[in-house]
Amino acid sequence: MSNRRSSEYEPEPHPPYVGAPDPELRTSPIVEASPAEEGPELEVLPEMEGGAACYFNNVRYRKGEYVCSGTGELLRCEKGVWVQVGSCDPDNS
Repeated sequence: MSNRRSSEYEPEPHPPYVGAPDPELRTSPIVEASPAEEGPELEVLPEMEGGAACYFNNVRYRKGEYVCSGTGELLRCEKGVWVQVGSCDPDNS
């Protein structure tokens, strides 16, 4: 019996580095994660309605995907917005 099952659920070791948002290109809003992430601090934005995809400099990402921004922030796509979830530097997560 193979033990491959554990590797199937490991996240991507290094999310793609996307740099800084270019104001000329489509980028979904970036918000700070609240303790409940779905709490009252996360107001419903037009981008959140009707889709789970996020954009960063005209590149589309699916809900749940991660990217590293130009400031070193780890961002997760949720409901059409980027949620700051930590640092891309594993020593400062």
